[in-house]
Formats: sequence, structure tokens, C-alpha cells
Amino acid sequence: MSSTVALPVWIVVALAALAIIAVLDRLLVPSVRWALRRRANRAIDKMNTRLSMQIQPFKLTKRQVLIDQLVYDPEVLYAVEQYAKDNKVPREVAAEKVKRYAREIVPSFSAYAYFSIGARLAKILSESLYRVRVGYRNDEAFARMAPGSSVVAVINHRSNMDYVLVTYIAATASALSYAVGEWAQIFGLRELIRSMGAYFIRRDSRDALYRKVLARYVHMATAAGVVQAVFPEGGLSRDGRLRPPKLGLLSYMVSGFDPQGPRDVMFVPVGLNYDRVLEDRLLTAAASAEPGTKPSFGVNALSFARYFFEHLWLAIRGHWHRFGYTCVSFGEPISLRAYLAERGIDFRTMTPEARHAEIDRLGHKLMAAVGRVVPALPVSLVSTAMVQAGADALTLLEIKERVSILIHRLEALGAYVHIPRADRDYAIDIGLRVLTDRNILVEEEGSYHVNPNELILLEYYANAIAHLFTGAPIGIFATPKAVESLRAQG
Repeated sequence: MSSTVALPVWIVVALAALAIIAVLDRLLVPSVRWALRRRANRAIDKMNTRLSMQIQPFKLTKRQVLIDQLVYDPEVLYAVEQYAKDNKVPREVAAEKVKRYAREIVPSFSAYAYFSIGARLAKILSESLYRVRVGYRNDEAFARMAPGSSVVAVINHRSNMDYVLVTYIAATASALSYAVGEWAQIFGLRELIRSMGAYFIRRDSRDALYRKVLARYVHMATAAGVVQAVFPEGGLSRDGRLRPPKLGLLSYMVSGFDPQGPRDVMFVPVGLNYDRVLEDRLLTAAASAEPGTKPSFGVNALSFARYFFEHLWLAIRGHWHRFGYTCVSFGEPISLRAYLAERGIDFRTMTPEARHAEIDRLGHKLMAAVGRVVPALPVSLVSTAMVQAGADALTLLEIKERVSILIHRLEALGAYVHIPRADRDYAIDIGLRVLTDRNILVEEEGSYHVNPNELILLEYYANAIAHLFTGAPIGIFATPKAVESLRAQG
């Protein structure tokens, strides 16, 4: 028993390393994890005292717990059985697919990543590119919302900057949860977006099993009071007009809503507008593509680098200007409970066809509410006046006269018109500068006319506020003969 055992040095080193790992895993790591979690919880509690809409416990739940909760949801389990039966595959195969879908969808929210990284970067980027303004705030309406309601911001989709801008504007109110498409499924970016509470969706998926998993996650988040932001149009507007709503996410949120339950769902209409949309040329090119062809939204790396360094050189020389104004307005919140009571309906008891028709009605009501609070900005106003003029050139005085008439009409209709510095002349000068710098308008001998090659882009910016006048495309304001003449020149 007292004999010596000789071991190679590498085995001794390996055993020592394993022993150290065991000590760390069983003693030190749990203690450190507990201390860090306690510190994070204290920080979140302190943060919640400053936020008007608190971060809900659901959002702070461990990701694996949410995944398990989703995988073993009764409706998901039933869908697994049906999938296995319909496709003649073992139940385990269907269950594995559900686990993969759940891991893809469920976020891993980090308050530090959201507020210390995401919100700060959003502020820097937004203010670097635009003069950011808030239009209608509707603070009194927000104060009347029932405490504990599930708040859903319903937003028009103009640019991929929408995510950044709304995150910045809402950072003092709460942490928003977004649905993000496949474009963000990039290593590194994916983890950052997930840590900010966003969940990934496959927008065009027809897989019934996947859609059930997504539907149950959205329902769970809404029922738990998570503050969410949705873009009902389902994609960026290619011609500047508001698009009809797509009902997928909205349906998931409201189909199982209990009017007698503890939480109401409050839809907050949010209207965005920009003096310059970063993707405008890509979008208008896609809008004018030949029918049946699939437009490309890819960005050439060389073109992007050239664009970036051109603007950097302008900034170094002191000749760079921000891309005009961007503005966010908030409308009157719409209570789902009150809407259902007014209609005398309950989504849970309706046939699928009747439910779809009612959700479609609700979707159009929400989009109409969003449309009413879209701000009118300088570029949109000047663009409208120039589209009205068709092929005619206008002097500065004529442009000011036409824009003043448009502002008067919009204000009479109750729309929000952003007039920088409360100076209409300055606002018109800003709109003209942005459009002439981009060669959309051409100035010759004191008059301005439309560059025929850029007519589609001019209409794109005019269409942003067309619905505020008539709900029809802005092109109806121009004399058809004048527009045809202008197109012929191009």
C-alpha cells in the first residue's frame, strides 16, 4: 500500500486541470453567476423606475426556459402530432423540428445590450444622419391606458432605419421587441439582435408547423405584456405609398385574446417620415422593374465603399449635410378590448373565415390610424408641389405659394406638418436644397423643374403624404398631360 505510483507528466497536468475545472464549476462559477445576476436584477429594478412601461418578467426569463415552454405548449404538441400523422414521419422527427424552430425564434434579451449598446448606437446613428424630431406625442392618451396593458406599436415601414429610429425615440419609455426577417441571420449580428430582444421570423414560410410555433411565441409574449413593435405592411414601401396590412403577426397577437382577461392589448399608431430614405433608389428601381422579374436589393460592396468615402470626404471638407429631417408622431391608442366590445365579437368563438375577415378589418383600421399621424416634412411638401406642376418650371415664389396652400390644407385636415424653426421659408429652402443636391430638381435661371430621369424618385417622396389629402396616389394631383409630357422627355 505504500508503494509509489509513477505517472507521466502530461497525465498529472491533465488531472490537475480537470480538478481546477471541477472546483470552478461547482464552487466559484455559481457564486459569480449569482452575484452577477443579483447585480443585473438590481440594475433592471432601478431602470424600471425610470421607464414609463416596465420590462416584463417574461422578457427577462432565461432563453432555455422560454424555449422549453414553447416546445411543450399544448397547441404546439398537438401540431406535432398532426404533422407526424400527415407527413408519415416519427413523432420524434417532428418534435426535433419544433425545437429547432423554437431556438431560431426565441430571443435572449439583455438589458445591458439594449440600453447601453443598442439604444446609444441608435441615438448616435440617428442624430448623425438626420435632424430627429418628434411630432404628436399624445401623452394624455398614454396616461389613460390601463396599467399592465400589452402595448403594441404599429408603425409604417419606410426604411431599415425605422428599427434604429424607433429604438432611439422609445428608449426612455421601454425596451421594444421586434420581429426581424432573415436578412439579419448573419453571424455576430444575429447574436446582437437577439440580445436586444428581437425575434427572427421567416416571412414567406408556408410550413404549418413553423407558423404554429411562431404564433404561440407571439401569443405568449403578448399575453405576458411584452412591449412590441410591428410593421403591418410586411416590407418597405417601394413607391412611397402606404401598403395594405399583412395579417400574420397581428393574427397571432389577437386570435386567442380573452376580452375578460387581466390584460388589454393597446395598439399605438406610430407614423414615420424622412426627408431622405437611405434605400430610396433601390426601392424605386424595384417598383419600376418589369412584371414577373424578381428585383434585387443587394448592395455592391464597392459601391457602398465609394458612397461612404465620398460622404466622409465631404464631411472632412465641411461640405457634408445631414439628410434633412426625420420625424416620428404617435396617434391615439386603440384598445383591443374596447374594439371587440364595440363590434360585439370574440375572436376565440368565431369560425376561421369570420375571424380572418374581422382581423382584416382591424388591420385596415390600424393602418388608417398610422396613416393619419405620418408627418409631412419639407421634402415631401416640395415634392408634392413639383409633381403637381408636371413639366412646368416654377420660380421660388411659385413654389412657396403652392407649398403654403398644401400646408394650409394639411393643417385643416388635422395632419402634423413639421415646420423647422417655425419658419415656412426655411422649411421650403431645406426641401429644395435636399432635392437639388441630389439632382432630382434642376435650377435654371431662377426657376426649378423636375429632372425627367428622377421623376419616379420625386413621386416616391410626394407619395409619402398623398394619403393625407385623398388616400390616392399623389400623381392624381398633376395634370395627366403634363406628367405624360415629362415622362416623354425622360
